[in-house]
Amino acid sequence: MDEIAESLLLRALKYIEPMQLSSLLQRFNEPETLKMAKLGRELRAKGIDVIDLSLGEPDFNTPEHIKEAAILAIQNNWSHYTPVAGFADLREAICTKFKRDNNLDYKPENIIVSTGAKQSLANTILALVDEEEEVIIPTPYWVTYSELVKLARGKVVEVRTSLTSEFKITPEQLENAITPKTKLFMFSSPCNPSGTVYSREELEGLAEVFRKHPNVFIISDEIYEYINFVGSHESIAQFSDLKDRIIIVNGLSKGFAMTGWRLGYIAAHPDIVKACDKLQGQFTSGTNSITQKAAVVALTTDLAPSFEMVEEFKRRKKRIIELANEVPGWVLFDPQGAFYIFPKISSYFGKSDGTNAINNASDLCMYLLNIAHVSSVSGDAFGEPECIRFSFAASLEKIENAFSRIKEALAKLN
Repeated sequence: MDEIAESLLLRALKYIEPMQLSSLLQRFNEPETLKMAKLGRELRAKGIDVIDLSLGEPDFNTPEHIKEAAILAIQNNWSHYTPVAGFADLREAICTKFKRDNNLDYKPENIIVSTGAKQSLANTILALVDEEEEVIIPTPYWVTYSELVKLARGKVVEVRTSLTSEFKITPEQLENAITPKTKLFMFSSPCNPSGTVYSREELEGLAEVFRKHPNVFIISDEIYEYINFVGSHESIAQFSDLKDRIIIVNGLSKGFAMTGWRLGYIAAHPDIVKACDKLQGQFTSGTNSITQKAAVVALTTDLAPSFEMVEEFKRRKKRIIELANEVPGWVLFDPQGAFYIFPKISSYFGKSDGTNAINNASDLCMYLLNIAHVSSVSGDAFGEPECIRFSFAASLEKIENAFSRIKEALAKLN
């Protein structure tokens, strides 16, 4: 090989070699929910009719009065940079919402607004957790919880719950999981993916444990607050002696059908809010100005559209439970909130259709996607490897069509 050819070859090989990116990217995984949605889109691009039961997104449009508030904000030229923590009137509105809906007293200094509840969680975890500090998360949990802890170099401590206990952690389990290294406990109620809703009495039981361990913080993810099928929402922040250690995370995506508007918020001790403000000031600065002005209206005016949406979710829940109970081998409980069912599907492990072998929940999810053309999310991503999550934030027609396909596909496995 002559000198010129060799030089060209070496240059070509240089570009073939993988880029040396940060080791940070090896610490966490891509969200399984987004991965399944992406795979579904790829099949649709090939002309395949895929029914999406993977994403947790209401299929409703944002209520008209909220959209009108956004249009007015544009007309009034609310188009400039916003304060990192959020507009003053929005932080006041969030305080008003907490008093009205939860009988909780907060001041604007307790509130910071972010670009979605996911950023609120990220801010809080990065502000609280140091390397090797332990974060207790009861299973099943939203996919991002564990990955954010890994980003912060913390240690995830999973506490396995069970379907028979409706996927709720008990005070005894919590007590046994706490060690001198425990920094944080995080959970959601209503829960994504299980639909579990903690009662006041159950939260009181957990609060008794936290009173013995004053150095443990608590993140209470209440993003599904309004989507509750069993009564009024109960927040662990109602126990005032714990309030300074509790960070409530909430937002507009689920209860107001505002997923694309990207607004979340926390209520916490002012020191935690200031820490999140410092982090957010470097990451994104303030949240979208138009969304903030619309959020003031969403949080302080008529909630009727939200409750109408919940009534429709109730009808869908009833139907999807009926359909899921007809599937041989599935075991599930009736969700008390959110818009998911989370059946145990492990009876299908070890089965095959002659071409596709089902060894775990991920295999079954891919089988349903490729054979039934229905997208779901494997329970592995939520810390429960024997389950699969299906969303009923889709029309009744789509739900019924999806389960017809699912039953047909599963019948091929033996």
